Amino acid sequence: MSNGGQPVQERRPDRAALVIAAALAVAAAVIAWSTATTGGPAAGGQIGPKAFPYLIAACLFGFSIWTAIEAWRGDFPQREAQNLPPMLWIVGGLAAQMLLLKYVGFSIATGLLFAATARGFGRGPLWMTVPLGIVLALAIWFIFAKGLQLALPAGPIERLF
Repeated sequence: MSNGGQPVQERRPDRAALVIAAALAVAAAVIAWSTATTGGPAAGGQIGPKAFPYLIAACLFGFSIWTAIEAWRGDFPQREAQNLPPMLWIVGGLAAQMLLLKYVGFSIATGLLFAATARGFGRGPLWMTVPLGIVLALAIWFIFAKGLQLALPAGPIERLF
């Protein structure tokens, strides 16, 4: 087909958006199934605590259908190419925090996350951002653990206080 001498380029379905639509549908199904199989005092009756998970599941399912339709039509705008190294720094920092939190404590693990995220955004050398992140995380730990009496994982630095 042509439009004024120019060929019309048909857009293919957006595969990434179709995957997102499928993930939304799966999340909706899991929430609905989990709510349906949960017993207890909220199991019967009229509108109660069980209504809200069903409402959330219905909304997620509606969003999954909407996303699938838009993906099939190819109505999503073209995305920019992804820059992988910054994403790997951030995801790596998050993984390091989750893996190290129990062993080195909140301050060190979160300081490493701070430094990796800063590196992912192209800010500061690691020799400067790691100590800065640890100091900021220690201040946050101190506020939550000592001021609000919330339990955050303590490591060697936190045990000094």
